[in-house]
Amino acid sequence: MMKKYLYILLGQVAVGLGALGVVVPGLPTTPFLLLASWLFYRSSPRLQQWLLDSWLGKYIRSYHRRGGMTVAQKAGASGMMVVMVLLSTWVFIPEGSVARIIVPITGAVGLLVVIFAVPNAKNDD
Repeated sequence: MMKKYLYILLGQVAVGLGALGVVVPGLPTTPFLLLASWLFYRSSPRLQQWLLDSWLGKYIRSYHRRGGMTVAQKAGASGMMVVMVLLSTWVFIPEGSVARIIVPITGAVGLLVVIFAVPNAKNDD
């Protein structure tokens, strides 16, 4: 029972981050929404259906229809991630902060996930 509520909470956080990713450059949208959909599938079919029916559902449907991200989408997402991680690390995070170590590491993990774990989309011919 506790796992169900944890999944719902994490799903809501993922939806929030995904929605934020629509307007914030460098913050991915689709991966967070896919995570939210999976979490809701495991905990609340009603919330999963709500997500799929919402304006955010188009990102999930597009991913499923194509079977992944196009190479151009991956390149764009990867480029934005690198720019934002570098900008955050060297401009906004104070020198000597532990975040100067954590942010590049998590950015590198995210980049590797986009490149190697996210499947390439089929052609939309």
